[in-house]
Amino acid sequence: MVAPKENAAQKLRYDGRVVVVTGAGAGLGREYALLFASRGAKVVVNDLGGNFHGQGKSNAADKVVEEIRAAGGVAVPDYNSVVEGDKIIQTALENFGRVDVLVNNAGILRDRSLARISDEDWNLIHDVHLKGSFLTTRAAWPVMKKQNYGRIIMTSSNSGVYGNFGQANYSAAKLGLVGLANTVAIEGAKNNIHCNVIVPTAASRMTEGILPDILFNELKPKLIAPVVAYLCHESCDDTGAIIESAAGWATKVHFVRGKGCVLRTAIDEDVSPEYVQQVWNRVTDMSEATHLNAIGEASLSLVGVLEKLRDGKNNENSVTETFRYGFKDAILYALGVGASVTDPTDLKFLYENNPEFAVLPTFFILPGLLSVMGSSLTASAIKHTTFDLTNILHGEQYIELFEAPPTEGVLTTTSTVLDVVDKKSGALVITQSDSYDEQGTLVARNQSSTFVVGAGNFNGKTKACPEVKPLVPNPKRTPDASVEVQTHKNQAAVYRLSGDLNPMHIDPSFSAIAGYKVPILHGLCTMGVSVKAVLKQYGGDDPALFRAAKVRFSKPVLPGQTLRVDMWKEPNNRVCFRTVVVDTNTEVLSGAYVDFKQIVIKPNMTAAVDLQSDAVFAGIKDRVAENEAKAKAINAVFLYKITSGGKVAKEWVLDLKNAKVYEGPVQGGGKADTTMTIADGDMLELALGKLQPQTAFMKGKLKITGNIMLAQKLAPLLKTEAKL
Repeated sequence: MVAPKENAAQKLRYDGRVVVVTGAGAGLGREYALLFASRGAKVVVNDLGGNFHGQGKSNAADKVVEEIRAAGGVAVPDYNSVVEGDKIIQTALENFGRVDVLVNNAGILRDRSLARISDEDWNLIHDVHLKGSFLTTRAAWPVMKKQNYGRIIMTSSNSGVYGNFGQANYSAAKLGLVGLANTVAIEGAKNNIHCNVIVPTAASRMTEGILPDILFNELKPKLIAPVVAYLCHESCDDTGAIIESAAGWATKVHFVRGKGCVLRTAIDEDVSPEYVQQVWNRVTDMSEATHLNAIGEASLSLVGVLEKLRDGKNNENSVTETFRYGFKDAILYALGVGASVTDPTDLKFLYENNPEFAVLPTFFILPGLLSVMGSSLTASAIKHTTFDLTNILHGEQYIELFEAPPTEGVLTTTSTVLDVVDKKSGALVITQSDSYDEQGTLVARNQSSTFVVGAGNFNGKTKACPEVKPLVPNPKRTPDASVEVQTHKNQAAVYRLSGDLNPMHIDPSFSAIAGYKVPILHGLCTMGVSVKAVLKQYGGDDPALFRAAKVRFSKPVLPGQTLRVDMWKEPNNRVCFRTVVVDTNTEVLSGAYVDFKQIVIKPNMTAAVDLQSDAVFAGIKDRVAENEAKAKAINAVFLYKITSGGKVAKEWVLDLKNAKVYEGPVQGGGKADTTMTIADGDMLELALGKLQPQTAFMKGKLKITGNIMLAQKLAPLLKTEAKL
């Protein structure tokens, strides 16, 4: 391996600095001393010379000093124990007149299992590691304060951070050094004295025979020395940091704490073990863990909790949660509601580097949903009975966006119980969730209506309060547009990864308990699919034009079924819609609407585009009107899908049961007996007699599904004399 090249102009030097390294006779300490000396520092090489059990003496310090001097450096030996740290510092002052850097590196091992650790084992470890580092640091402290400069290193260990069998004494001392370093960093800040912790894993006489050979041979101390050298350079601003390093690798380690959970609802209430058990998963949840930089931050957050308790804001009918999201979350959601790379217009929802990358509006249902699902809000609203997940149905959902949310960010969501309605067969719990961005601006509002089966008849109110957004009945006329969307078998499995992990949508045995043969699709997934279709049809496929949406979940959808979204363009930029399962003609979303800031209509299969075959169907319409009896004798409904450029451009329905011809889809929620798909030009050729139906069918130009025999009865109606 070729060593990294160094820029001489940027080479870190320690000219004029005096460096004290304890335990510098071998291993890491020796590498520290050699590196500092090679960069111009004057080095005090301290080593008592004992073995790694703390026994005996040797001339180890002299050998290192000789190496430094032979290379042209400046160094002196020191043979004092670190428990006499003042003598080590005195050696530096007598020889060089100052101390700029102190590397507390000396260490020994006295490994024993907990029950076998003697008082001597405990005391020796703490004397050398913890007490020795403290005493040497204390001795150097007044010198560094007077200089208004100092760099101090404490040496901890993974045994201290994580614990290790047989090292209770060593682990305790090593973690103690972290606490010591934190306080030294705080107290030294005003005098430009930095203190950091190194957590090294290096091959040494202390680790020989303990670490596997393959690991021992790669844990070269010289690979860690540059990390310590940089921490001790005047250009390094870090203080109070814990840096782990081994084998030419380094990282920062720090402690984090979770968001936590308040264990009482008022300042005058006690905490019960039973409630602790109930919310333990929230107490131990680390998904929103943060690092605190100072003890004051911990105290301040606790004061905030107490203030909420005094104000009564931390009650069981309100919960505040943080929702963090990035482009991966937005893309996963888009995939869950059917966005596909096969549709070029969907790429902006699936590729973070797309210049128009955007988040689907219904994604912002998630902050409120997860806030309510992760709390006891619904349970707290139903006090007269108990229930479980199999009793819960999502009844209605409303979402409103007040600001265009960014493609990534942090939202703080406060959810409250807005109302509880007695529906006799169950209870309807309505929650409202308001989501704010980091500047405190209200971004989104959600209202979720949860139906709890069997929890009704509690003599409660029977109508929701005015704040609950109402549903809107669909207009009585034929839909202005309809779009079919094919769901896929794995859609529920993908959608659940956005946060709704209810086993009803993945576990067959669980869904069977709820009365479903197979796991059903999430209602919010069906809503996401439908609103996406409406957005494409009437919102210019632009999420920035979305304002609000409301739906009722009427019936479940099975993954793999085909959905048809029927839409009605209404005044005031509102589009009413319903969603129907084509396979069963079952309405699954009812009373639904999307409100836009502006309606932008894009051409689609039901748009008013001019096709050559329009004249054919105009002729058919005239002939049906002229002879209704003959048309009704056929007694069937035919759906024509006319394609242009390989895509369905328009639909026509020949309802010969009622002698009607109109642009599709089939009205009244009915189904076609026969569906035929044919290109615009081929339909014209067919009508003019230039293309025979049998030939068109055999060559794949005419595709027929349903009752194929009925198609033969249409020949007289298809012929046209229209001049085109």
